[in-house]
Amino acid sequence: MMEYYQNQDKLLVAVDSIIFGFDEGQHELKLLILKRRFEPAKGGWSLMGGFVNKNESVDDAAKRIVFQLTGLQDVYMEQLFTFGDVTRDPGGRIVSVAYYSLIKINDYDRELVKEHGASWIPVSELPDLIFDHSVMVEKAIRKLRIRARTQPIGFELLPEKFTIPQLQGLYEAIYQVPFDKRNFRRKILSMGLLEKLDEKEKESSRKGAFYYRFNKRKYKELLKRGFNFEL
Repeated sequence: MMEYYQNQDKLLVAVDSIIFGFDEGQHELKLLILKRRFEPAKGGWSLMGGFVNKNESVDDAAKRIVFQLTGLQDVYMEQLFTFGDVTRDPGGRIVSVAYYSLIKINDYDRELVKEHGASWIPVSELPDLIFDHSVMVEKAIRKLRIRARTQPIGFELLPEKFTIPQLQGLYEAIYQVPFDKRNFRRKILSMGLLEKLDEKEKESSRKGAFYYRFNKRKYKELLKRGFNFEL
């Protein structure tokens, strides 16, 4: 292959993955982070990351890295921002493309996570992260809040069936503010996106709350008619 750009500087391109999960029991939005096992910054808390291989796209690299840590494919993923400060990584001149992912916290491969020494940490209790990873997380949380208000991406963090209180707990965890129960219930049910099931969750109360399921097909149909999801 002819080298057209051989006189240009060579840079390394990496991907960093900001992986969110929602802990229903603790009503906490959590981040999957790990202790770095190599220099530079060995032993520091880090996002899961890796370099882009020569024969793969940046998107494919991001999917590969999430799969290597969680064993999950086809998760919600969005490119967040490109971080290219000259001194961002003391190991070399590295440009990192950050992605954030939303996964169902009970679906991941626990053995893989354990193998990598990763932990789920509440976003409200995050330790200092290496390099510019804390900035990446802050940007990801801001983007998640914007998306969750205008698109039903929050359902990506919930199990297939959930109660309205569980759904409200998720949005309160994302925005870190309480929602009025009556207003939230009325607003979410008025959209016509939830399918009520004949089953109840009875662990939280004696009476129990009905389970619901998000209807993706209905949402796509409504989108074609100009429907706007807005909380």
